[in-house]
Amino acid sequence: FFESRYAAVGDLPAVFADFRREFFAADHAPRCEKHLSSVERGAACKRLCMYLRWMVRRDDRGVDFGEWRTIPASALRLPATGPRIGVLSRRQNDWRAVEEVTAALRTFDADDPVRYDFSLFGAGIGGYLKD
Repeated sequence: FFESRYAAVGDLPAVFADFRREFFAADHAPRCEKHLSSVERGAACKRLCMYLRWMVRRDDRGVDFGEWRTIPASALRLPATGPRIGVLSRRQNDWRAVEEVTAALRTFDADDPVRYDFSLFGAGIGGYLKD
């Protein structure tokens, strides 16, 4: 679904919105909708961003699977960590924050802005990054 929709629209947020609509098109309990974020409502969509990172990026460390070849790593987004690394003034963890952090990281590597995620996560866990 993700690869074919990205090929059709070329825009990851639009793919996220389409996926959510398609996923919930079947009968379901409304309470289930809280488990899949809505980019259209401004959510950071962390689970979807991370899933795509694992499926799109390829590495030799075994972190990312790289099974999907038609979505470029340059299209991926990185949620969170923004205020801690000084590239984001917003305190909200929303889609605007995702776009701002990713834009800042694209200045370092436009082809793979989320490549910094693992090291930023490790620095946060190790206590090197403070809010």
